[in-house]
Amino acid sequence: MIRLLALDIDGTLVNSRHELTDATRDAVLRAKEAGLEVVLATGRRYSRTLPLVAPLGIKVPLITASGALIKDPADHRTLFRATFNPGVLNKMLAAIDAARYDAVLYADTFHAGFDYYCARLEVDAPVLAEFLTLNAGFERLWPQLITHPPEDIFAGFAMGSREQMLALAAELTQQLPDDLYVHVLRSPRYTGHMCEIAPHGVSKWSGITHLAADWGIAPEEICAVGDDVNDLPMIRAAGLGVAMGNALDEVKAAADRIAPCHDSDGLVEVVNWILE
Repeated sequence: MIRLLALDIDGTLVNSRHELTDATRDAVLRAKEAGLEVVLATGRRYSRTLPLVAPLGIKVPLITASGALIKDPADHRTLFRATFNPGVLNKMLAAIDAARYDAVLYADTFHAGFDYYCARLEVDAPVLAEFLTLNAGFERLWPQLITHPPEDIFAGFAMGSREQMLALAAELTQQLPDDLYVHVLRSPRYTGHMCEIAPHGVSKWSGITHLAADWGIAPEEICAVGDDVNDLPMIRAAGLGVAMGNALDEVKAAADRIAPCHDSDGLVEVVNWILE
């Protein structure tokens, strides 16, 4: 029996136009009314996840930044924040700088009115310039980012082409194999690919199990639904791992079942499977 439904957002809960459709919203509400816990497990920042709380009536913590930050939307309390081992963040930043990319670092600063630190706003990479423009006002400039990063950093990323970010991910993994969790993906909101970096062992699945343990829910009682590489840990480990029809091939290969795509309200079918 499934007792917890863990949902990715982009490419899963919302469609390609970034819309939460009435049909998908109603399906999620049916799952909640049937007694399931419904959890959002997303790569989005906390501030960008909050707008979905009201339409879905979510009263449980939000798993954001691919598991690196869990907060309670009722009062914005931090329930979990990932931490890098001593010295790892500096080594990671040195490697990104040596590869001639700009790092962006996430911090638990929602209460202060911003989400991330960057060293400068005038950057050479057009894809990062696009990110900074679309997120203007959510940054805090920190010129000494590479040598003296701020405290309480829990994750970060660099941006470039897919090939560039795959090469950077390989370099970071080679230099710090036991200290980082690294993956490369492209958010539908941006043109470029992100090399997303978190402390080793931190993923959406680690965030889900952190909450599930408090609720007495076992891994085999969890259904996890997603479409991209940062969803792989939860899809592989959950009792029922579901890939959306629009998911990457490697995500589909890891899943127990494949739902219709997000533009066809695929989550409606997933809820039907569980409830029937």
